[in-house]
Amino acid sequence: MRTVLWKAEGPAVSLIDQRLLPGEVTMIDLHSVEEVAQAIRDMAVRGAPAIGATAAYGLALAASLSPATDLLGLWKDIESARVLLAAARPTASNLAWSLERMIARARAAAHRDHMATRRLLAEEAQRIADEDVATNKAIGLFGAELIREADTVIHHCNTGALATVDYGTALGVIRTAHELGKRVHVLVDETRPRLQGARLTAWELEQYGIPYEVITDGAAGYFLSRGQVAACLVGADRVAANGDVANKIGTYMLALAANDNEVPFYVVVPTSTVDLSLPTGAEIPIEERDPGEVLHLEQGGKAISPAGSRARNPAFDITPHRLVTAFVTEVGVLRTPFAETLAEAVRQARQRIEAPH
Repeated sequence: MRTVLWKAEGPAVSLIDQRLLPGEVTMIDLHSVEEVAQAIRDMAVRGAPAIGATAAYGLALAASLSPATDLLGLWKDIESARVLLAAARPTASNLAWSLERMIARARAAAHRDHMATRRLLAEEAQRIADEDVATNKAIGLFGAELIREADTVIHHCNTGALATVDYGTALGVIRTAHELGKRVHVLVDETRPRLQGARLTAWELEQYGIPYEVITDGAAGYFLSRGQVAACLVGADRVAANGDVANKIGTYMLALAANDNEVPFYVVVPTSTVDLSLPTGAEIPIEERDPGEVLHLEQGGKAISPAGSRARNPAFDITPHRLVTAFVTEVGVLRTPFAETLAEAVRQARQRIEAPH
């Protein structure tokens, strides 16, 4: 099943509520652009590619629900929806990328009437979702070549089917290697404070029948230092032009430990996650979330710190490109110099998207 999909009847954006996993698999229907933005903020849907597809569907939903009877009025409603959705999670590059692509496609057909524009936006959102699945499968095949028989790998956060429309990025690489018959064992970082590894990655690995063990984030260095890890695989929410990586908090420390122990550190991303407009990671906005996520076992749950405790809760950190062994993308495995190989990969991917449909 897909993480997020379009329901023409209603209409609605339907998605798996990831806040309820692993205990409950529930689809929720979102009937307004405000509900879509809230679902992204509250992490009912998460993972950069999944957020991008959800935002595209959200823009199509806004256009479909707009009461406008002319093209000018429709564009006002589309722009309002774009601003609302873009602010939902500021770090993920795919969010802005998908919205910009939707707007560009509609603008290119500006001569159409308001009804035709509505249909075009729905079609483009579906195209973005379908392309994500194909992209992830291509990434998986390239990345599986980096995994050897009987490798043990460390995986941080969740980058599987749940983080995308389907199949996954870094976890998709592991899944592909498994499906090709390679024995692979995964050490799953729990990924505090939202526990995306312990809750979501472990759940996905259970479905695939891939052997794994959950470890605390701080234990990764122990296993790396004892020579028990062949590679680290992570995703990313945004990659700067020079190869600096914004990803779930804890990625930087994992990269440092991997580098110190000469273990390959692979960042697995679609080219839509690469933001060539930002020279370095210093320009990537870092979302700070509710400190309560750190101070409680779960949202609204039991406190784990004394009353009155304060906390900081950056959702992401920046891993310098010097710590990255290679990027795995849908156009291949990219190695240094990243400023050149990332730019070329983005160019190739854009050519494919811009080819006549």
